[in-house]
Amino acid sequence: MTNISGEVERVTFENDETGFRVLKVNVTGRGVLPVVGVFQAVGAGTRVSVTGEYVQDKKHGEQFRATALVPLLPDTLVGLERYLGSGLIPGVGPGFAKKIVSTFGLNTLKVLDDQPDLLRTVKGLGPARAEQIHLRWVQQRSISDVMMLLQAHGASPALAVRIFKQYGDRAASVVQSSPYRLAMEVRGIGFKTADMLARSLGISGDHPDRARAGVLHQLGQLADSGHVCVPRDELLESTMAMLEVDAGHVAAAVDALWGQERVVVVEGQVYLTKLHTAELEIRDSLFRLMTSPGKKLEAGSAIARFESSAGLVLAAEQRVAVEMAAEHKVLVLTGGPGVGKTTIVRAMLEVFLSAKLTVRMGAPTGRAAKRMAEATGTEASTLHRMLEYDPRARLFQRNEDKVLDAEVIIVDEASMLDVELAASLLRAIGSESRLILVGDVDQLPSVGPGAVLRDVISSGQVPTAKLERVFRQDAESGIIGNAYKILHGEMPEGAVDQPGADFFVIERTDPEAAASVIRELVCERIPKRFGFAARDDIQVLTPMHRGAAGTIALNEMLQQALNPRGIEIKRRGQVYRRGDKVMQTRNDYERDVFNGDVGVVHGVDSEQSQLSVRFGSRLVHYADSELDALNLAYATSIHKSQGSEYSAVVIPMLTSHFVMLSRNLLYTAVTRAKKLCVLVADPKALGIALGEVRREQRQTRLAELLRR
Repeated sequence: MTNISGEVERVTFENDETGFRVLKVNVTGRGVLPVVGVFQAVGAGTRVSVTGEYVQDKKHGEQFRATALVPLLPDTLVGLERYLGSGLIPGVGPGFAKKIVSTFGLNTLKVLDDQPDLLRTVKGLGPARAEQIHLRWVQQRSISDVMMLLQAHGASPALAVRIFKQYGDRAASVVQSSPYRLAMEVRGIGFKTADMLARSLGISGDHPDRARAGVLHQLGQLADSGHVCVPRDELLESTMAMLEVDAGHVAAAVDALWGQERVVVVEGQVYLTKLHTAELEIRDSLFRLMTSPGKKLEAGSAIARFESSAGLVLAAEQRVAVEMAAEHKVLVLTGGPGVGKTTIVRAMLEVFLSAKLTVRMGAPTGRAAKRMAEATGTEASTLHRMLEYDPRARLFQRNEDKVLDAEVIIVDEASMLDVELAASLLRAIGSESRLILVGDVDQLPSVGPGAVLRDVISSGQVPTAKLERVFRQDAESGIIGNAYKILHGEMPEGAVDQPGADFFVIERTDPEAAASVIRELVCERIPKRFGFAARDDIQVLTPMHRGAAGTIALNEMLQQALNPRGIEIKRRGQVYRRGDKVMQTRNDYERDVFNGDVGVVHGVDSEQSQLSVRFGSRLVHYADSELDALNLAYATSIHKSQGSEYSAVVIPMLTSHFVMLSRNLLYTAVTRAKKLCVLVADPKALGIALGEVRREQRQTRLAELLRR
């Protein structure tokens, strides 16, 4: 890290939402230099001290990337005029700045800080305008105070932007007096950051606030791993170990959080309150739907019409599933690949539409909704769009007071439903309406907490049609045949040069050797033999992010092979270039892009560190600080692939992935492939995965609640 100082000549770009700015600074002894980074607003004429590093941009030359910026208040009359008139304070331009400084001289900043009433004595400033200038000045000083306080204790400027948005003028005092509130109240700030600040501020390790924040952190980590609740003793033990405090402190923290209604303790299990509420709402809503009156529909003639128009005859178990949808108000339709779930949904649509019922179809992700619409010929949307999510309020507009305007709701990829989304969906379904949940219960469970589809089926309380017969044309597929082998714990078998084969196994035990084969497969062998485009048609799916055969290393290798040159932006050690395949890693409801959506970098502006990504027909723009939401996607994790299908899939499965290996994981990866699947695998790793059925087990109580 290097330190520079100088005077800001002009602000060439700034985004107040993200805090990212580009300044031209006249650096002492060096001349004018672009300074880029996340820091508080500063105006032209401000003297600044900046910590960071020199970087060489291919398009714009030398820049200074700031990790910390501290304004140095001006100490000359000319400097004061430029500082106040720079636009830093809305409503104060060069003219008013000159008047204020000529009135108060070098005491101007002291007046703004301590005697704002004196501003009314400046010619041309009325009481209302003087008050407005004072409020704007206080706001700027507050965020500057937070910035300097956080930077003094090792935190980044980006945190200060978030903290100031949460607390406003109180930000500095909150940080100093109650730093653990940040972990509990500020989105994006975790326990470790708050703990670092607290320790730096001298707060003791056994402080009650630290214990409470630690308990919430542990519950949050468990929720991130899919668990809805945890035995109290387990929670106490893990939190004690993390905080290095005794059991009494943690037990007291759990009780205090229970009293504050942040957690719920029931039958020895501890929940985050929102997850406990979600499980209860799912139970109550399903009971409400199943016990409310509803008419039985006539299915026979509709099935006959469907068979005639589709040119097929439903198998016996398929016909039973359609008849169950006509009879019951809630139905689960589950089964693996090749059993005809899509065909049955199309037949169900014929039954519902023949009865003149309005139908809405949806799925948890945009990719799954698009697939559903293409397969059925009927419009489908994401559940968030169906429920009219308001990103600013972070609430669904559709709820028990404004239910969905449909008599039938069909949800595909229901294995991806977490407890909170499922509760929100069920809350918005009117008591007279019907619900069909469609999904493969043997796939990986949702990214969010819970195992809703598994629990609903295993409760035995909700009518369920389980399809097991694989139809002949699909049974001949090596992908589908091996998927069922995996599901039953049997070793998959690769083809040996049979014509039309779609499943291959290449044996490799060394991660570097496996990575080398993957590069050859993606860049040369698969495109040459099968005609698939390397970037657009072939997807590498891997169990882990780290290691030679993890997403990080594979993405760097494949980017270098497929897209090695061009204008680029570097962020968190990751390079983005025009033409790169990228994935959105978190939901952005405002811009309608969701966790797991894959796009292609369309344009790059390296000077302002921003780029645009094309997702299908839509172009989405990202500022520098928003690039954290993007990862390269030549290779992605198997968990991130849920709800997606790809023409060709390449899957490394090695003993170095041991911690993640499970039967569900391998099954999910293989069933993402539509036309070609290649395993680059160590037989020992495959054996570990096939023998591990507990890895994806989650701690929930929904099935038990439904049975009661």
